[in-house]
Amino acid sequence: MKRLSICFILLAMIVVMGCGDQQKSLTIVWAEWDPANYLQTLSEDFTAETGIAVDVVQIPWDKFQDKIFNSFTGKSDLYDIVIGDSQWLGRNSVGEHYIDLTEWINENIDVDSIYGPAMTAFAEYPKGSKEYWALPAQVDAAGYVYRKDLFEDPEEMTAFQEKYGYALAPPKTYAQLRDIAEFFTRPDQDLHGIATWYSKEYDGITMGFQQVMWSYGASYGDPDTFKVDGYINTDKAEEALKYYKDLLEFAPPDAPNYYWSETNDAYLAGKVAMAMNYFAFFPGVVSAETNPNYHDKSGYFIAPEGPDGHYISIGGQGMSISSYSKNQDIAKQYLKWFMQKSVQEKWAKLGGFTPHKEILQSDTFKTATPFNEAFAASFPYLRDFWAVPQYQELLQVCQTNWNEAITGIKTPKEALDTIAEKHEEIFEAMKENAEQ
Repeated sequence: MKRLSICFILLAMIVVMGCGDQQKSLTIVWAEWDPANYLQTLSEDFTAETGIAVDVVQIPWDKFQDKIFNSFTGKSDLYDIVIGDSQWLGRNSVGEHYIDLTEWINENIDVDSIYGPAMTAFAEYPKGSKEYWALPAQVDAAGYVYRKDLFEDPEEMTAFQEKYGYALAPPKTYAQLRDIAEFFTRPDQDLHGIATWYSKEYDGITMGFQQVMWSYGASYGDPDTFKVDGYINTDKAEEALKYYKDLLEFAPPDAPNYYWSETNDAYLAGKVAMAMNYFAFFPGVVSAETNPNYHDKSGYFIAPEGPDGHYISIGGQGMSISSYSKNQDIAKQYLKWFMQKSVQEKWAKLGGFTPHKEILQSDTFKTATPFNEAFAASFPYLRDFWAVPQYQELLQVCQTNWNEAITGIKTPKEALDTIAEKHEEIFEAMKENAEQ
């Protein structure tokens, strides 16, 4: 009997220890890219400090959204922390897939140390409500890389000056961007002026064109009334879309299919003088291993300003806690740890893009990579797509119609009028559902 009792005690201890070990682990899910690798490395410090193991699960970009949303539909507890796109906030907060972090953030996080637009884009829903469902994880923006060996070549500089009447340099306006793209377009040399985003996949052309649209003085609509007609289909919006379509003349033949991967490939292959991409993908440009020809011949600049403003598409993701997680307290502990200044400094050194104002503005950050200064300079101009629960429907309308405009299926005016009509239908249905 005594031996049996000891066995029961040992068995109980094993069960308790096993449960304890199970609780001392955290699963974070993110897309498959270098920042997720940086986060896994960074999280080793969290494990060393707390004894809590962290696994950063990576999902390929083309499957990322569907896999996460399917897990939410099934109320899966597979993921504790979800690093998702800013547009997901509305859907996942209203759908009760993310936990409300407002009170906890106000008590545990120095919000004033975080750059305001980052909290608005990646944490807050509804916008302006000061209700938080995330903390900024990876703040990103659309920017440009260019061939310094071309831009700084004396013969090219002279020829450009003679043709356009001003000095060849990274463009500050969309008019200059167009001139430079035209100047470097030489199909017989397999060289084109620009690679930018036109793809109808996910949010490709929307992220590329919306910053032009804003900078030409148009917008998606009134965020208070959700009125769209007369905002997104104005003469200024049409002028912007015509401009964006015309840039195709100075892009490689397959440019209508371009998003971040394709613009990156075109630049690495030496096919373009300038390429737009998210700053988070520029480490591959700097690397001699992945970019043997131009890693030391590349420069970077922020997206230009337009005739009626200066706005840039925000990229990046926020860090939210799944409502179905069984480790929510540990997840909060991780979020609090991640937002510490010392941790954010290391995050930036690894290659992550911090939302911490002091670090972002420091010379140490700006000189850490060849592109960090341009990234930091982009912050005052960042703007986002709709973050309402119906964002996916709104986005698909934009993707389809803008792609049809640049491929000639529709005129720019027809595409914009269709978007205005469809968006107002979506918002009207949203209002009706809210009243029921």
